[in-house]
Amino acid sequence: MENTNHRAEIIVNGLVQGVGYRYFVLRNALSLGLKGYVKNLYSGEVLAVVEGEKFRITELFELMKQGPSHSYVKKANIAWTSFNNEFTTFEILH
Repeated sequence: MENTNHRAEIIVNGLVQGVGYRYFVLRNALSLGLKGYVKNLYSGEVLAVVEGEKFRITELFELMKQGPSHSYVKKANIAWTSFNNEFTTFEILH
């Protein structure tokens, strides 16, 4: 049987810093039962590293493409990588 857990790195750019975007990702990731982290990058982008079931990660990715009300997402990319079970929760890194 295929392993149902996956890992993805999601990078979003646009107006995604200073608008509550990381907290939006945090709330949605926790409600979907995902683990990992989200953080701002110096480039002005936001990075999320997420582990969990693929359909849940895909759902989070769709939400991240929308963003909270004051954000504007110009571009979002997802890269699937190997699951390695390194996280116990989902958090915001500073």
